[in-house]
Amino acid sequence: MNKPFYIDPNIARAKTIDTSFYLETKWLEVSKEKIFAPSWQYIGHTGMVPKAGDAHPFKLLENYINEPLVLTRDSDNHIHCLSNVCTHRGNLMVYEPCSAQKHLRCKYHGRAFHLDGKFISMPEFKDVENFIPENNHLHHLQLYQWGPLLFTQLQKGLGPELFFREMEERIGWLPINNLVFDASRSNDYYIKANWALYCENYLEGFHIPFVHPGLNAFLDFKDYATQTFKYANLQLGIAKGDEHCFDMPAGHPDEGKRIAAYYFWVFPNMMFNFYPWGLSLNVVQPIDANNTKVSFLSFVFDETKLGQGAGSGLDTVEQEDEEVVENVQQGIRSRFYHFGRYATQREQGTHHFHSLLADFINQ
Repeated sequence: MNKPFYIDPNIARAKTIDTSFYLETKWLEVSKEKIFAPSWQYIGHTGMVPKAGDAHPFKLLENYINEPLVLTRDSDNHIHCLSNVCTHRGNLMVYEPCSAQKHLRCKYHGRAFHLDGKFISMPEFKDVENFIPENNHLHHLQLYQWGPLLFTQLQKGLGPELFFREMEERIGWLPINNLVFDASRSNDYYIKANWALYCENYLEGFHIPFVHPGLNAFLDFKDYATQTFKYANLQLGIAKGDEHCFDMPAGHPDEGKRIAAYYFWVFPNMMFNFYPWGLSLNVVQPIDANNTKVSFLSFVFDETKLGQGAGSGLDTVEQEDEEVVENVQQGIRSRFYHFGRYATQREQGTHHFHSLLADFINQ
């Protein structure tokens, strides 16, 4: 079988992924089913359906995959992620967020479902032959919850533990259950570059002294370190001083280190940036081969530490990243550039990302 992409597992020998991955639309289409459908995707938080009877519709990876889904909370306070498409004629079930729902009823022909997606009834169907109610439930997607954060996958496959385990073990001592979404500190950014270029920029601290003067003044670049896992990796942001760092618990693997930030990346497109004040979750969403939407979602568990240290000035850091990534998008169109090489001690995260892209595409 022909494998279109290859990344040498030895970073000292490896070449970066070929520029055709970013530039050719076909690879963005292939990525829908090969990369995004089987991976875990952030879909919202428990505050979107806080009470029994709540329903909140959304589109997964809007402007790219555009899968209509809906979050519901049933009378037993269980949260469900369902297809938002009626199994009769394909109408959307829930048009906008709503509350106090005893069930879901399609506004087209009245087909009704329980809040867990199970079929209830359908008008004028008593004479329909071979109609099996059990085959007409709303599709029920797998749901993974960590604190208030909710995730799903469109195509059942790899379990969530393969993606989230190392992150949860490393920072599980933090009050994750106390995270509260702060819309006022959240924002969407639109970047004129391929989604993968944005991710690989995030995955190395090599550029910090050259691109982020404010962040570089706070972080100790010589101690910046990357650790890779199966479907995730971690960059440790070590502060130059002792202020605005995590107060590490006794016996923790990072006890004694001046950690200002944990930068976790989960394949393929989620960045979990933990600071002493809480979490900045960045979700990278492809639009087309040349455009990307990045959502910065803020969840706070300690307001007294906002605006301090590595977790301050995130908008400035984002603008600095946007500038360089958009210039790279222009540069890779050059007839004289097809691939690069990796700095072995600084670009392990990018090498890991490219390796996973090749593995998933080549399946």
